[in-house]
Formats: sequence, C-alpha cells, structure tokens
Amino acid sequence: MDDISTGTLFIVLFVLILLSAYFSSSETGMMSINRYRLKHLQNEGNRAANRVQKLLDRPDRLIGLILIGNNLVNIAASSIATIIGMRLYGDVGIAIATFSLTMVVLVFAEVTPKTLAALYPEKIAFPSSFILLPLLTVLYPFVYFVNGITNGILALLRINPIGSGDDALSREELRTVVYEAGSMIPKKHQDMLVSILDLENVTAEDIMVPRADIVAIDINDEWKVIQKQLTLAQHTRVLLYRDSIDDAVGFVHLRDALRLLAKDQFTKSSLLRAVREIYFTPESTPLHTLMYRFQIEKERIALVVDEYGDIQGLVTLEDILEEIIGDFTTSMVPDHSKEVHIQQDGSVLVDGSANIRDLNKEMDWKLPIEGPKTLNGLILEYLEEIPEHKVSVRLAGYPIEIVDISENMIKTVRILPEYYLPAHDISQE
Repeated sequence: MDDISTGTLFIVLFVLILLSAYFSSSETGMMSINRYRLKHLQNEGNRAANRVQKLLDRPDRLIGLILIGNNLVNIAASSIATIIGMRLYGDVGIAIATFSLTMVVLVFAEVTPKTLAALYPEKIAFPSSFILLPLLTVLYPFVYFVNGITNGILALLRINPIGSGDDALSREELRTVVYEAGSMIPKKHQDMLVSILDLENVTAEDIMVPRADIVAIDINDEWKVIQKQLTLAQHTRVLLYRDSIDDAVGFVHLRDALRLLAKDQFTKSSLLRAVREIYFTPESTPLHTLMYRFQIEKERIALVVDEYGDIQGLVTLEDILEEIIGDFTTSMVPDHSKEVHIQQDGSVLVDGSANIRDLNKEMDWKLPIEGPKTLNGLILEYLEEIPEHKVSVRLAGYPIEIVDISENMIKTVRILPEYYLPAHDISQE
C-alpha cells in the first residue's frame, strides 16, 4: 500500500464512494418500485421489469447481495481514508479521516442517492438490474451462506424470509388507490369504480322500490280500468296481482300486450297467459350477488321478500346500474327529486319517507345508513319515541326540525343550515 501514491488512493476512494452510492440507491429503488406497475410492464413484455421482478421474488437474496457489496466498499473506503489521513496529518489524520468520510458517505453515498431512488425508483431499479442479476450469480455462494445464517435466525423468530408473496389489495386499499389516481382517472369514473366496490355492502332492501310505490294492476278490476292502466303505464314491465299485491300473478311486458292488441286478441285471459314468471329475492341479498343472479337467470326485475316471504318491494337491473353510474333514465326531475324542496332561506324540506341513501347521493350529505332506510325511521330511532309535537334535533351533525307529524309518522322535516340551531343535541319547542 505504501507503493501506491496518495493521488491514486484518492481516485480509488472516489470510486468506492460511487459504488456505495450505487448500492444504496439500488436498494431503495428496488424496494420502492410500484409492484402493480411492475406487473403491468411485465405483461407488456418489458425485459427490465422481468429482471427486477426476478430479483424481487427473493428479497432476502437481493438485500443480502446489496448489503454485502455496500459493506465491502464502505469498509474498503474507510481503510483507504485512514491511510490517506495518516499520510497527510499523521495520527490526527485518523480522526479527521473518520469524520470526513462519515460526512461524505452520509451525504453522497446514502441520503442523496436514496432520496433520488425513492423519487424515481424505475429509473434507478431498471438499469441497476443489468448489474445486480449477473452479480448475484457470481456471488451466489457467498450470498447463500450469509442468507442461510440470517434466515436461520428469522426462522427462530417464526418469520418466513421469503414472504407470502401476496400483494392483493383489500377493498379499502383499492378504494384509496382509485382516489389517489387523481387526474389520471376522471372523477365520474372514480365514483363508478368505488360504487362497484361498494355493491357488496348494499342490499336489495337498500335500493328497492317500496311496496307502497310499486306500480301494479289488479287483474280483478274491470277490463276497461286495466286497459287504461296499461295505456298510461310508464314502465315496460307491469306487475299483475289479484286483490292484494301479496297474491302477485306475474309481470306483463307491454310489448306482449301490444302484440295481443295487434292480433285483436287483447283480452283479460290472453293477458294472463302472457305474464312472465316472477323472480323473488331476499331483501338481504347483496347487489353484486343479485346482479350475478340476474345474469344467470336472464332476469331484469325481481320482487323483494322478507324472512316471512311477504313482498316488501321491487328491484330492477336498472336500479343496480344506477347505483353504479348514477341516475340515467328514471330520474325525470333535472335538479332535485320530488322528496326534496330547497327553500329560499337555504333550508331543505324533506319528506320523512325519503330514502337516506338517495338523500346522501342527491344532496351530498352523510346521514348514517347502517340502520333505518328512511329519514322517518332514522329520526324515530334516534328519539326512541314518536314525538307528539314539533321537535328539533341535531342528528349526525345535521340540525333537523320536524315540521309535520301524522298517522304515527314524521311526514316532513326541515334540515337547516348550521347556524339555525344551537349546538345542543335535542331542543323541544
């Protein structure tokens, strides 16, 4: 070593610091790379992505290789820096070399390259794979020996060094990924994707047309009344029943009725022969399951029944699609539904029978949806009694004034701007 000039030692030290920076940036770049983008590039046949994935398949070997290389060059750099320091400053040079090399390594071989690699992992990891993969082959016996020791220690701690390899995202994580996509995915598309993720949490009961609102025809009515109802029907499929909706006969498609009319065979008996079988579904059926069943059974409409088999409502394929993409056919009012009335003072009059989920979507509110389905039910559950006179409550942060009560139901409520009511929970007038 005495035969080597000080200038040459400085050059060697500079090269060793560059190698240390390379190993440090490679480690951070490899570990920071987006695994899902990496798989996407693999599927497109990107060779660099294939090399990186091959290295990441065994992270213990990759980390072992990088740390072996990094420690070798750092120790070598420390030795050379010590020799240079002693040549220039004598015994004091050892302390000077230690402090100086620590600062140089920290700034130029650790923090700077690792920060750069964290910001641009692909630009670091892909070129680095050209060197690391062959280097792993050359140093494999040494890497295998070191990994054998470290893996044995991890095994004692009951840790699998290879890992499960499971990079699957949960529903909540995927929701975060969709929203974090920002401008890469339009807001409307983000909402649609999240709505698809939420289908499992929404049941037929949540979106069904309530029993009282089902458009149906009593087949026992006068024929002229039935003809008029079919003529004025706003839906392509109409439910037929006898006396009570619980005695449902089936659905008739207006196209079939028109065909009978064209053949001059439009009678009550022929109409009954044209009805289609009813498809029933429990009210607790998740929407993603119901949509799958619609697809398998070639159905577009179903009657929703409770645990006792009583009809509670009606749900259609269009209702499920609207849950995903929003209203597109059935909403005829451009601004607000008939259950919501915006007042000049900024308050909102809402029918007590309004569906909470629909209100949250329409008004961008966050009323709780885990319990009752209607605003009336939500307020009654909160009060734990049927109020005998007007009551003002603050429910989920929303100041609500009960305006009209009749037939043991809250018919109308006024939801006020924040400044209308004090901050206490309940105030009775």
